[in-house]
Amino acid sequence: MRVAKTALSEEALYQLEQIGQVDIVIGIPSYNNAATIRYVIETAAQGAAGHFPHLRAVVVNSDGGSTDGTRESALHATLPPGVERIVTVYQGLPGKGSALRAIFEAARRLNARLCVVLDSDLRSITPQWIERLGWPIVSGEYDYVTPYYVRDKYDGTITNNIVYPMTRMLYGVDVRQPIGGDFAVGACLLDTYLQQDVWESDVARYGIDIWMTTTAINTEARICQAYLGAKIHNAKDPAAALGPMFRQVVGTMFGMMAYYEERWKSVRSVQSAPIYGTAEAVIPEPVPVNLETMIKRLHQGHKEWKSVWEQLLSPHNWQALAAILSREVSIFRFEAAHWADMVLDYAVAYHRGVLDRGQMMDSMVPLYYGRTASMVVESQAMDLATFEREVVQAQAEIFEQLKPQLIMRWETAVTSR
Repeated sequence: MRVAKTALSEEALYQLEQIGQVDIVIGIPSYNNAATIRYVIETAAQGAAGHFPHLRAVVVNSDGGSTDGTRESALHATLPPGVERIVTVYQGLPGKGSALRAIFEAARRLNARLCVVLDSDLRSITPQWIERLGWPIVSGEYDYVTPYYVRDKYDGTITNNIVYPMTRMLYGVDVRQPIGGDFAVGACLLDTYLQQDVWESDVARYGIDIWMTTTAINTEARICQAYLGAKIHNAKDPAAALGPMFRQVVGTMFGMMAYYEERWKSVRSVQSAPIYGTAEAVIPEPVPVNLETMIKRLHQGHKEWKSVWEQLLSPHNWQALAAILSREVSIFRFEAAHWADMVLDYAVAYHRGVLDRGQMMDSMVPLYYGRTASMVVESQAMDLATFEREVVQAQAEIFEQLKPQLIMRWETAVTSR
């Protein structure tokens, strides 16, 4: 399949030509977000006009063919003078990555020096988010700005359980929200992204965020984090809707390990990306979780994937999993140390191509549900600060401690191929 030359429609290309040149593009990917997108657009536009009054801005809504009136809501948003808008349906594979490709192409065609991207289901965005995300790039100090926000304990379970600790361990940069969804990119890094031949892969779907962050880290982009307060959005129960996202995000992350192998194997320490903005005391909206359903998914996975797990997991991890599966809900635990070690087994197996990679990712999802269930059990009585320290950060440190093991297994796998 040939990659489309552009993710922009002819109508969007015409509109871009009419606009000419701007300083700021605010990109909002969407799919059936009619209930929230107008608020996001209006708040973001106010932020651009209020915090960057001397810079010309355009809002680009890159939609995936919504059927609930999302584009109509975007067109009815009230914009301050000087802020323009484009509402378009992107071209290419259906997915968030294709939506962002259209936004990035629009930003480069408009010669923008700043591209801010925001989730379309946000309910906690304020005009200050545009300043927090945008100023580090407008000032010339940074190329890539990731969000740093307060989330409920059970919001962002893919981030907390695998993407954050793996990114930190592999590449030595502590970026708390590598796939946060609200971020900013400078012009040079946009060029780097658009030049890559990735737009027919999972990067065109949910793999886009981890691909962007990993690429930024490994191309020497200057990275900081922007403190945004609480993130309140249409969060999903991990047991209900996160399987496809997990497969695409983690598959992309594992695939990039081969591309940047020499770099991550040489990293021996971790440094935190600077945080721009002052933290405030905020309480995020609780995210519902169904503990029994997640544990049930783990047991269903055992029935479906037992033979695959036996192939992919180290003998000691297979034994540990047997013990985990024997535990009742009331005493359920899937320890972080076992989880981290199993993630490394999967990373190495993915690299070796032991089985079909899609099948491998499918078989990993029930294990993720099991670890997430354990995280819920461990943290039920914890406040956010304790959860962050004793669960998320403690788990990330376990991943770091296992890095020599990862390198040894990786190199053994290469030798045995």
